[in-house]
Amino acid sequence: MVYHSGNELVDPYVLFQKAHLSPRMHIADFGCGKTGHIVFPAAVQIGDHGIVYAVDILKDVLELVQKRAKSDNLLNIHTVWADIERGDNIAIPKNSLDIAFLVNVLMHMHEREQVLQGVLQFLKPKGRCVIVDWAKKGLPFCPQDGQFVDFEAIARWARGQGIAVQETFPMGRYHRGLVLYKHE
Repeated sequence: MVYHSGNELVDPYVLFQKAHLSPRMHIADFGCGKTGHIVFPAAVQIGDHGIVYAVDILKDVLELVQKRAKSDNLLNIHTVWADIERGDNIAIPKNSLDIAFLVNVLMHMHEREQVLQGVLQFLKPKGRCVIVDWAKKGLPFCPQDGQFVDFEAIARWARGQGIAVQETFPMGRYHRGLVLYKHE
């Protein structure tokens, strides 16, 4: 079966480099989506001794991810049903992740700082949170103006929480990225 990767807009390998993804890591893709375009290549890169949590609020999306993981014999992918905006009952151990990915997710959230606070609780000390979202306005396929993420506001909020901003970067033609570093 041929799967759409989503790589045309956001190249996961660039994100892996920015996050310093390496074998044996435990990572999560919050809002993984049905293509799993972060989940599947990450599962291969971290290997059998790592874990990828594919997190989404849509159960049918998780069923598709689970089916493809089984088909591709990727036993290190664990699907997690969760509403990350509510932040409670997410079946991932706290302080267990090396990397958390939020790709094209924050634009859908009303309480972005609350979502980030919830995600950061899962990071180990020296863990990274990679945020990517739309940056170019006025396109027929981008979010509405009120949905765009204010990356500067997120960076200020993170610094106020004692989280370092490792890097901001352009991500292709339409997106921007931000890497937060939990240095505690």
